[in-house]
Amino acid sequence: MTKYPLWKYLVIIIAVVIGLIYSLPNIYGQTAAVQISVAHSAIQLDSRILENIEKTLLQNEINPTGEVFDGKTLKIKFSDPDTQLKARDLIQQYLGDNYVVALNLVPNSPQWLTKIRAYPMFLGLDLRGGVHFLEEVDMTAAIKKTLDKSSSDIKRNLRNNKIRYGSIIQTDSSILIHFRDNETANDAYNKLIKDFPSMQLSKDNSANLAVIISPEEIQKIKEDAVKKNILILHNRINELGVAEPLIQQQGSDRIAIDLPGVQDTARAKEILGRTATLEVRMVNDSPTDLSNALTGNVPPNFELLDDKEVNGSSSKILVSKNVELTGDSIIDAQAGFDENNSPAVTIRLDSSGSAIFKQLTGENIGKRMAMVLIDNGKGQVVTAPFIKVEIGGGQVQISGGSMSVEETTNVALLLRSGSLAAPMSIIEENTIGPALGKENIAKGFHSVLWGFTAITIFMVIYYLIFGIVSVISLAINLLLLIAILSMLQATLTLPGLAAIALALGMAIDSNVLINERIREEIRKGKKLPLAIQSGYEHAWATILDSNVTTLIAGLALLAFGTGSVKGFAVVHCLGILTSMFSAVLVSRGIVALLYANRRIKKLYI
Repeated sequence: MTKYPLWKYLVIIIAVVIGLIYSLPNIYGQTAAVQISVAHSAIQLDSRILENIEKTLLQNEINPTGEVFDGKTLKIKFSDPDTQLKARDLIQQYLGDNYVVALNLVPNSPQWLTKIRAYPMFLGLDLRGGVHFLEEVDMTAAIKKTLDKSSSDIKRNLRNNKIRYGSIIQTDSSILIHFRDNETANDAYNKLIKDFPSMQLSKDNSANLAVIISPEEIQKIKEDAVKKNILILHNRINELGVAEPLIQQQGSDRIAIDLPGVQDTARAKEILGRTATLEVRMVNDSPTDLSNALTGNVPPNFELLDDKEVNGSSSKILVSKNVELTGDSIIDAQAGFDENNSPAVTIRLDSSGSAIFKQLTGENIGKRMAMVLIDNGKGQVVTAPFIKVEIGGGQVQISGGSMSVEETTNVALLLRSGSLAAPMSIIEENTIGPALGKENIAKGFHSVLWGFTAITIFMVIYYLIFGIVSVISLAINLLLLIAILSMLQATLTLPGLAAIALALGMAIDSNVLINERIREEIRKGKKLPLAIQSGYEHAWATILDSNVTTLIAGLALLAFGTGSVKGFAVVHCLGILTSMFSAVLVSRGIVALLYANRRIKKLYI
């Protein structure tokens, strides 16, 4: 058997050392912590806040075990999850809504490991506990919302250009606008095609104009609706104070949401599912029209909505269906109090929204303007003040006599995080407690441990010395796999643990091929050193073929799978790569150390 090259030994040593270093954090584990971050860029965390928090905790007989501050977030450690929950509630109550307080886990690793960014793997929902939602996006509502916005933009544009129009009718995929004559329709066509170049307009010889949404655009609206909903859900979950959430698309119209460590599942479900947005509309204060509407004769283009400003009553208000301004123009929304010390929400608009609001208030002085909150498809008037002066500056305040502090906080959260592109319905919900998570960790660990033990016993009994070599290479394979997952900061789940156990079985298969091939070469009568060399060389082609085909299947799972299937595929593919390294390079290196410089009289295989 030829000597093994020095550079290969160096590669093995470097790989093992790196594997040991980056696997170590998983041994130290993690401790319960409360994570504090700012909700707005105008606020900063400093040492004074930490001192005040510690005083508050000590006054309530809660002792932190340490803290970690990285300049952006502050993590305060506690001895157990029960103390962590109590501390979270106290800290949230002390800091208020300007800070996001979340449950988290902090590594117990020594400082020298954290300095080289050696962290343990994250724990998934099934190992840490929390709540899982699978939500379905209402695509019909997404298309309707796009048509509503286009219709509102068209009406505003026609009014600004003093072009009179008749009725505007929406269908499933188009908007039909009626004009009094063909000349007016042509003027409207020329103006709209100039101001809205991306809009598909159709004009015939009649006094009608159609805005058509093509099948391609409908498909794009659906895709964008899912993407926007995922983005908005991220914003809302950040506001909820959930560390390490997992939000991903499943299929064409579904979104999977994993919230590790969440205890208040009712509030999480409420916030995630709500579609709250703000609409500014004009009010019809005509007593005759209101009276007729209350008897069922609602005037065209108007609707009756509940007036939330009237405490405890079922008062109705007649509001125009024309939306003057939507929540898409909202930059920020904060809960607070108005000049009468009543709960209120202060809204800041972007430049486009500010211009529209300034024009609207300037043209309607003396009239009433309704702030309508649309939540889950149902409209409710929050406030409907008289317009006394033109309002500029881009800041608006809404308040209602019956709005509570909690309601204003939730409304502000929803408005600043953005409105969902379309409503979603929860079609699957699973809650996993922390105790069950610990049990899953223990079962997963035992499955890997006993699997490794069974393989070790079999290989040592059946292949003797070469069996021990195979077990050592298998242990290095497991070490490297855990190290790579830790370096990638992968989230470890039950399917991931199953993939690790499977990787052990597949890795030892390569060693079995090598050992059997060496036996075959010995039976052919070859000299022992040559039998070892030929065994490794001839087994390599088979090992490569089998692992490449398995890797292709793993890559297919990775490309087309979602959720836990994708997590399984990641560990599976990495396990194949590390097994090829350990079974061939590491195993042969160990055998070379044992036999390269000796006269071999007998092989224990």
